[in-house]
Amino acid sequence: MSLASREALASARERLDALADNTAVDAAKLAEELAAVTALLDREVSLRRVLTDPAQSGEAKAELARRLLAGQVGEECVELVGGMVRSRWSRSRDLVDAIEELASGADLIAAERAGDLDDVEDEVFRFGRIVASNPELRAALADKVADRRAKAELVRELLGGRANPVTERLVLRLVTAPRGRSLDGGLNALSKLAADRRNRMVAEVTSAVPLSDQQKQRLGEALATLYGRRVHLNLDVDPEIIGGIQVRIGDEVINGTIADRLAEASRRMAG
Repeated sequence: MSLASREALASARERLDALADNTAVDAAKLAEELAAVTALLDREVSLRRVLTDPAQSGEAKAELARRLLAGQVGEECVELVGGMVRSRWSRSRDLVDAIEELASGADLIAAERAGDLDDVEDEVFRFGRIVASNPELRAALADKVADRRAKAELVRELLGGRANPVTERLVLRLVTAPRGRSLDGGLNALSKLAADRRNRMVAEVTSAVPLSDQQKQRLGEALATLYGRRVHLNLDVDPEIIGGIQVRIGDEVINGTIADRLAEASRRMAG
């Protein structure tokens, strides 16, 4: 996103957070409504262009959004979308991407209120690992020509009754309406969004053997000191790294594995 769209998205996030402070707002219902608006604007290219047209006043665009959505979704959703179309967007598609993010954010607010945000965050990560390790499953879920209902049923078979309902809803929307994203990329984005909800960074930690509770606590404290904010640990075990740990935060990798040291020693000897 360009600067204008990033600023508009930041404002929309603040408005969503303000709504989240009102416990009378049904966050799960708001998520469903925002997802419906996302689907509408994704289909109606001309409509989203009108709603992001810089030649039109913000009030005129907000009034158009209200006329279209009133009676179809709740007042909170109407006001949220109205505020977004008042902002300036560099591309019409950025508006749709932002509404979709807010739909996921509203679902995460519902999980947070229920005390389930950590569970949802972990389940999204674990589901991503399962998909990454199963090429046939990934192909089935990412198939662009497959029937959406069939893919939705597959997700329900995998997660229904085994995962938090919020996790299931997030994954269902991603699988049935990827909107050009890869499955892996979409799951990573959801994981980051959940972490941001708690103002934390996500560290993917791979070790040769499971870490003890004390090791996890020490690692979390060390990373928090290093990055100046809380860090959530997504833990994975891979015996092939032999020993030590590998920590990935975004594009940065902190590698302390024995396998990596052996590889470095081999490179030096070869040189």
